[in-house]
Order: sequence, then C-alpha cells, then structure tokens
Amino acid sequence: MSYDTLIIEGGGFKTAFTSGVVDAMIATSYRPFDIIIGISGGSVALSYYMSEQYRYCINAMKFLAASKQFTQYRRTFSDKGYLDIDFIATVAAEKVPFDLKKAIKNKKSINPFIVATNRKNGKPEYFNPTEENWVQAVVASSTLPFATKGVHKISDKSYFDGGWSDPLPVKWAYENGAKKILVIRTKPKDLRIKQSWADYFGSKYFKSTPKLSQIFESSHEIYNEALDFMDDPPKGLKITQLAPKKLLKSGTYSYSKATLMLDYRYGLDKGLRFVSGE
Repeated sequence: MSYDTLIIEGGGFKTAFTSGVVDAMIATSYRPFDIIIGISGGSVALSYYMSEQYRYCINAMKFLAASKQFTQYRRTFSDKGYLDIDFIATVAAEKVPFDLKKAIKNKKSINPFIVATNRKNGKPEYFNPTEENWVQAVVASSTLPFATKGVHKISDKSYFDGGWSDPLPVKWAYENGAKKILVIRTKPKDLRIKQSWADYFGSKYFKSTPKLSQIFESSHEIYNEALDFMDDPPKGLKITQLAPKKLLKSGTYSYSKATLMLDYRYGLDKGLRFVSGE
C-alpha cells in the first residue's frame, strides 16, 4: 500500500527503534510520501530520512548517549538542564553530519514539517524547515521541559517540545488533506497514558501562565485523543501504525548502548518486514 503522509512520534532515546524503521526505508528507497511530520526525537529521524543517510540517526543517538557533554546530572537544576539540547546542533554539524543540502533538495518531492510547542500560548506550530532554520527547528521540537533548558528561541519566539501540544498530529494531517497515513510509534499501539510527574509539576510550576499550565495539565488527554482518532478515523482516511508490541528496552531518558542497539535492530526488522509487505 502507498501512503501520502508519514508521522514520526517522539520518545527521547526510544528513537533508536525509529532509527531502525527509517533505515529500512532508506535502504529500500521506500519514499511514497508527499508529507512527513516529525515530533521531538522523531524530527531527528525525519531529518536523516530526508537526507537519505543510512545509520546516521542511530549513530547520532549513540553519540549523544555516550557524550559527557550531552548528559551531566550536576546540571539538573541549572538553566541548561541535565541534557544539553543545544548539543544536537553540534552533532548535526560536526559529529554525525546532517546533509542539509540533500534534505533541502528532497523537499521537491516530500514536504517536511517539524512540530514544536509555542511557549507563549501552548499551541503547536508546524515548521516547514528551511536551510536557515532546519536544525534550530529540530532543537526546538526536542527541548524537553525540566530535563533540558526548557525553551528554545526561533525568530524571537520561544518554543519547547512538540510532544506536549501535538504528539501524534494525525488530525492535523487529515485536516490538511491526508488520506493514507503511516505512523511510526515509540509506544505500543494500544497504550493509553496517564498524567506524568513532569506534566503534573509543569501544571503547578507554570500556574502564573494559565495557557502554559493548561498544556501540561491536559497533554496526556491530547495524546489519548489522538489514539482514539486513529482507532476510529473518519470515513475515507486510512491509518496504519508501525509500533513496538511491548515497551522498548530504552526509555525517554534511560538507555545503554545495549538497549539502544536492541531497539534499533527491532525497528530495522519491523521496517524491512513492512516495506516487503509482510
């Protein structure tokens, strides 16, 4: 089956699984999509898919996991946070170089969007990345509240992780003309979520900013509503999910070299089975 839209869910270091799925598509030149949408860690996978760089996404994940500059727990209560999200730009430029020119060239056939949350109003914004702002949009989409610096500026606007406002933008894709959507997940397909500690803390921490407080209060509901939409899509809309059968070995923040590679190989196998029609 051919799909017009690809959506790539975020998930921190669970993106190792996504890397495997994406590599299966790169290796087999599977590129039927008109639109591709990435959220948080999914925007990293989107970028390397657009540049057709096999194994670069998992190599970036492994590099970040091993980097003492990226993770420092002594920064936990600093303005930077214990994950130095700005280091992603350094990785893309120097360590696991992102072929930006190839990605821009491929925009002629696939239109990419990167989701970030507007910190002022709590609403999602869908960046159509350019040569000038592509990497910055990825950083904004991946800026986790509390775990990182929590805010990233683009053109004087403040953003944070897109997963808080539109973690699975299936409805947005449908409203923008999608008819056949493929969603790469990092959670099991039927797993509903409850309010996390970060959501609860955020709803209280930002009480003086009601719109921002509300996004933390309701983000788990937004996520579950997207699952409901996928389970019962409107007439004429086909949605297929590529999801792990159970929780991945890596977590959003927890990982090891072994768990990353186990999740990657699982994703690669699942992706190859998918593109071969199994």
